[in-house]
Amino acid sequence: MNLYKAVFSVSALTLLSRITGLVREQIGAALFGTSAMMDAFQIAFRIPNLLRRLFAEGAFSQAFVPLLAATRATDGDEATRDLVDAVATVLAWALVLTCLAGIAAAPLLVWLLASGFTPDTEATATAMTRWMFPYIGCMSMVALASGVLNTWKRFAVPAFTPVLLNVSVIAAALLGVPLLRARGIEPVYALAVGVMLGGVLQLALQVPALARIGMLPRLGLTLGRLRRAWHHPGVRRILAKMAPALLGVSVAQLSLMINSQIASYLGVGAVSSLVYADRLMELPTALLGVALGVVLTPQLSTAKAQGDSAAYSSLLDWGLRLVLLLALPCAVALLLFAQPMVAVLFHRGAFDAQAVHTTTLAVMGYGAGVIGLVGVKVAAGAYFAQQDMATPMRVAIVALVLTQVFNAVFIWGAGMGVAALALSIGLAANANAGLLLLGLRRRGSYVPAAGWAMLALRVVLGSAVMAVWMWLLARHIDWLALGSNEALRAAAMAAALASAAVIYFGVLHLTGIRLRSFLRKS
Repeated sequence: MNLYKAVFSVSALTLLSRITGLVREQIGAALFGTSAMMDAFQIAFRIPNLLRRLFAEGAFSQAFVPLLAATRATDGDEATRDLVDAVATVLAWALVLTCLAGIAAAPLLVWLLASGFTPDTEATATAMTRWMFPYIGCMSMVALASGVLNTWKRFAVPAFTPVLLNVSVIAAALLGVPLLRARGIEPVYALAVGVMLGGVLQLALQVPALARIGMLPRLGLTLGRLRRAWHHPGVRRILAKMAPALLGVSVAQLSLMINSQIASYLGVGAVSSLVYADRLMELPTALLGVALGVVLTPQLSTAKAQGDSAAYSSLLDWGLRLVLLLALPCAVALLLFAQPMVAVLFHRGAFDAQAVHTTTLAVMGYGAGVIGLVGVKVAAGAYFAQQDMATPMRVAIVALVLTQVFNAVFIWGAGMGVAALALSIGLAANANAGLLLLGLRRRGSYVPAAGWAMLALRVVLGSAVMAVWMWLLARHIDWLALGSNEALRAAAMAAALASAAVIYFGVLHLTGIRLRSFLRKS
């Protein structure tokens, strides 16, 4: 398998997901702007997403995928199928109980994330939380399916799956919002319905993909089969590995909870501005970090299970070089071109000039941490491949403390407002990635290959030349004044970003970097 092509394939489908997600946010911004009702929806949607990242894509995936890859490499497909059946059975029962508990505890969950809301906003957020909470059940089973498909090197379906959520919410916004508004019902509820529909569609997409490779789980729906699944040695190993992983992932989610709380006290629209900025930040972090993590973690796990330390280090070195090559110019774009991007993408309807200003500052804050946010995906995956969940947890705790120290300095010391929340996350992510890499070097798991200094010099030079060009474009074009001509806005933004990319890769080419050298076979 060509790893570069696999990463490119996942990145292309992830790009489609992020583009449709961006359209989803654009429509939401045009309909609701940074209003209190949009804040309510963002908090209600954040609750199942926090749990999804905590359990499904977080601790569960980190413990499940390396064990799955190692089981297939050492014991074969039949033993792997037994493992999948047992894990799916235990997971399904746990999700039913979790969803029931979450629906009952919705008021408490909203208060934990946004106690600064007004009573009306809090009531709306609570109602939508109850509507959307079963989404965590769908997405947890999707995470299991994605782990299986990625281990079988079937990357397309897991990468495409999020598109269905975005399409569902877009359809709900375009069709449901006018319908509810005409009937005197709060229209933001249409977005919650779209989320649940998207969750069901995402889960349904996994069924034929798993069936094609003969790995569709056989769920145990009786207590007897649940007991047998519970005593499967693989389930016990996953639960044992999930404990430190859960602590590590919960640290990151606790940081998001604290930031949500702080944002709820910074005025109407603060929560929404942070979410819109997060959407732009996710473009590079998802395209690079998620794609590299998805492709590399099973490969690293296999290399570790086979005792091939040279292949393990080589794979990691290749991934980190791609992080530097592609994340640094993205960071430059978010720092210097944030206002044009926010203006073109969101400045319409209820999203006014003040919302553009607030969101721009948050985007710039995230830009300071793009390399760290992407690097963590790769570096943490290297530990997970070793089935070491404890080290990323300890480093995540350090990052959490740093985030809150930065918040105190930037918000209460410098009075920076919403932008401080994004900047704190970005700077702490840089520290997180650096500490993880330092740990890998010290334990001898990662030995950098030759040529890093020259690569870094060339990438920095290309990014600097591109930065000058983007600064000129941002300074000499009034992006807010482009008007309502959507074609003109899109063309101007496409031309600006394309020209920046040509300049960057052109400088790399002139300095001797050939992208073909990054092609790699597993």
